[in-house]
Amino acid sequence: MTEIRAADILAASCPMPIADYPRVLLAHGGGGRLSQMLIERVFTPTFANPALAALHDGARLDVRGARLAVSTDSFVVSPRFFPGGDIGSLAVHGTVNDLAMCGAAPVALTCGFVIEEGLPMDELWRIVRSMQDAAAGAGVPIVTGDTKVVDRGKGDGIFVHTTGIGLVRDGIEISPARAAVGDRVLINGPIAQHGIAIMSVREGLEFDSPVESDSAALNGLVGALLDACGDAVHVLRDPTRGGVSSALNEIAQAARVGVRLEESAIPIAEPVRGACEILGLDPLYVANEGKVLAFVAPERAAAALAALRAHPLGREAVEIGEVVAEGPGRVVLHSRIGGSRVVDMLSGEQLPRIC
Repeated sequence: MTEIRAADILAASCPMPIADYPRVLLAHGGGGRLSQMLIERVFTPTFANPALAALHDGARLDVRGARLAVSTDSFVVSPRFFPGGDIGSLAVHGTVNDLAMCGAAPVALTCGFVIEEGLPMDELWRIVRSMQDAAAGAGVPIVTGDTKVVDRGKGDGIFVHTTGIGLVRDGIEISPARAAVGDRVLINGPIAQHGIAIMSVREGLEFDSPVESDSAALNGLVGALLDACGDAVHVLRDPTRGGVSSALNEIAQAARVGVRLEESAIPIAEPVRGACEILGLDPLYVANEGKVLAFVAPERAAAALAALRAHPLGREAVEIGEVVAEGPGRVVLHSRIGGSRVVDMLSGEQLPRIC
């Protein structure tokens, strides 16, 4: 009789290949291919339901006639304070933005804190005040929360968790699956600033022009875009972990379309470009915290750009590409020298703990 080992049973029944990844890696949280695999093979089939299946930045729920959006996120950024922000403001901005990417106007936030014994009280105070300032700036109150304290050495200072709820306006359907051939791909400004701001602190890098995080609440900008273009806005996505490349790959795969980018059109500040060259990083894979990718019907692209540029957070908005029928599920970059290359999803972990 053939011997059946426990490992064989686990390998056959578990949706994730245990033999390949018996332990969680940092890359599983990097927003790239391994993150996608973790979600699709562990969490999505286990928690399966229609709202989750959309794999959006938040869940859309219809509750007694109200169109709600709900999003939740955890923040473990290291260092806790960085040029242009801190873990507190980042937590508020991140959840507000996830709701905005669903086409929702944020209504309220909750927050949870996991605090390590020994965290200086003045740091906690700075973080909490920063959260309140960011929430007030976004016009979204923090209405409830929770606090836990863990043993010294078990929490790396502080982790912050936020959940948000918002209202989706009538007539708006934002979904990664709505990307359509002909759509123009817009972005509201230079990319890769957040990830490089974090790295500059970690690595002690100094630049002639300081690089600050682009962390910002995008609900006002997105609201202005939807006011101007309504249902012509098909997809919204904030390219955080995994950067622009991973976000575009997720959208291309969800809609089964191709995305063609123009390298010369992608805005990158010179200090960021230089830092990426020094560090050996591709800006397309570096995280952002104040950028939105918008897929807009071609006949409304000019109006969308005008609406973005009229807002303080969109003054440098540009068109960087379009949706094509060729190569469904694939993103292709047309280079400055006339060649083309496939821009795949991030396969490892470029910058751990950036949000």
